[in-house]
Amino acid sequence: MPTDVVMPQMGESIFEGTITKWLKKPGDTVEKDEPLFEISTDKVDAEIPSPAAGVLTEIKVAEGATVGINTVVAVVSEQESGDRDQATVESVAAPDSSAGTEVVMPQMGESIFEGTITKWMKKVGDLVEKDEPLFEISTDKVDAEIPSPAAGVLSEIRAESGATVQINTVVAVIGGPVGGHASELAAAQAPAPAAGLPEAAVGEPEIQETRSNGQPVRSSPLVRRIARENKLDLGRVAATVAGSGAGGRITKDDVLGYLSKYGPGGLAPASATSSVAAPAPVPSTLPGTVVPLSRMRAIIADRMVESVAIAPHVYSVYKVDMTRIVRLRERERNRFEQKHGVKLTFMPFIAAAAIEALRRHPIVNSSLKDGAISYHQNVHLGIAVALEWGLIVPVVHQAETLSFVELARTMADLAERARAKKLKPEEASGSTFTLTNSGVFGGEFGTPIINQPESAILAIGGLKKEPVVITDAEGSDAIAIRAMQSYCLGFDHRLIDGADGGKFMSLFKRVLEGWDREIG
Repeated sequence: MPTDVVMPQMGESIFEGTITKWLKKPGDTVEKDEPLFEISTDKVDAEIPSPAAGVLTEIKVAEGATVGINTVVAVVSEQESGDRDQATVESVAAPDSSAGTEVVMPQMGESIFEGTITKWMKKVGDLVEKDEPLFEISTDKVDAEIPSPAAGVLSEIRAESGATVQINTVVAVIGGPVGGHASELAAAQAPAPAAGLPEAAVGEPEIQETRSNGQPVRSSPLVRRIARENKLDLGRVAATVAGSGAGGRITKDDVLGYLSKYGPGGLAPASATSSVAAPAPVPSTLPGTVVPLSRMRAIIADRMVESVAIAPHVYSVYKVDMTRIVRLRERERNRFEQKHGVKLTFMPFIAAAAIEALRRHPIVNSSLKDGAISYHQNVHLGIAVALEWGLIVPVVHQAETLSFVELARTMADLAERARAKKLKPEEASGSTFTLTNSGVFGGEFGTPIINQPESAILAIGGLKKEPVVITDAEGSDAIAIRAMQSYCLGFDHRLIDGADGGKFMSLFKRVLEGWDREIG
């Protein structure tokens, strides 16, 4: 019996979706709940599973098309059990050794469907052992070394370094088996170039960088390649930059950030107060070209125009002395990370202050609905996350119920999964108030556009040391260097008056400047 595959509803206010990619083609066997196609909506990108097991007999909607919810986009027909069993046997059967073993581009995660080969660690004619690293790949989520699926001779390379190919694409072939002598023969070949091949074709040896204490630097092959090409000592990078990857692993962003500060071959200065100016970024598109809007960019454009059109925006900027929190963070950051497994950033402090101000001034946590003010029962805190391909707002639901540690963990987790395209639809909808970090690049403050149907949004400015006049208990004034940060509240003047905005910001400022809470 055929089963219709329909465009699902990915949230209460979502009524259409764009099919961005089919993961199967007509004639393919598909299991129930196996990813069948990808969609993009104004809230989230997601993989849609097959509603039944069988064969994909028809695709009714092509990639790139936008259709309404419940539209039939494909048909899956039942497959005879005998046929399915035979197909399963064939899919896992060992390849004919006389024809060689095909090496395929692996799938490095549920939502990863292609990879870029960054380096071949063997060349045609080389002996390779089973599970020995064969090539390096880079995807949008991970850099990895891929092991050989069999022992033998690398007889063919079908995808060269730099090529981006789909998962399950054959990228190489391992020829006849070498057996137990593979390691001995490979060792005998290692010191000299293979006969008939230029010396330059021999792979260069890997250099294992270490920290000053002798411990190895954890990094990916791609990171090591970037370091080699730019004559960087990863040990020095690790001593200067706290690795942002799991377990302190040095990531691509870490090494690129180091390069932007100190340049190729650069050495970090003894004092962090001085640095080399970052080189001008290379544009991703050429001047004079016309590039169509991506689906996400087009949706963002529509939402921003809609918000400005319907809501009279008013802004209130407050400068907050963050010195107490800066000192607390510096004192507690290592202990906090070791105890709770998450970095101590400024965001949970800011979020906690905003949550208290929202609970004390609920008009800022309200929406205009059908000519009436709807006061939200909970604080569903949106956290704007900038992506390379757009912007998304993951939501901390019922944020007022979370402890400081839970806030820190939840925000870090949502941001990480947003960048990895692993958010669930409900995790990117339903916010009642949004925080956006417009000062991440050093700006004083921003004037953000409200995320409808919310009534307010808080922009976080850059944190800077400034000379400030302070008054002691006896009324004497003095000038001191303080860590100052500007915050801009944008609010809908239909619901929120200037006095309401001022009260909210005054309390927000008092909580941060007089922070006296346990952080766990």
